[in-house]
Amino acid sequence: MKLKQRIVFTFMMSFVLSSTMSGWVTFLNISLNDQFMAHWLKAFLLCWPAAAVIAFTCTPTIHRLSGQVVDRLEKGVEKCGVRAGGECS
Repeated sequence: MKLKQRIVFTFMMSFVLSSTMSGWVTFLNISLNDQFMAHWLKAFLLCWPAAAVIAFTCTPTIHRLSGQVVDRLEKGVEKCGVRAGGECS
């Protein structure tokens, strides 16, 4: 992944995850009340930078590891000869 695309991806993914997760946890903690937006915004602003750094640093490794997992699963299915019912032959 090119650096520019990686930065845009990180910005977008960290925004979506941190806004939805902070909103969900805020809702679970205080429900919908007159303080919800203030609490959610504070939580979001605290977690978005951390989410961005984590996403930027971990994405290449997670991408590589997920490819390895899929490759192993596909090789295991081929080796095992899994049938439609999910059982090895």
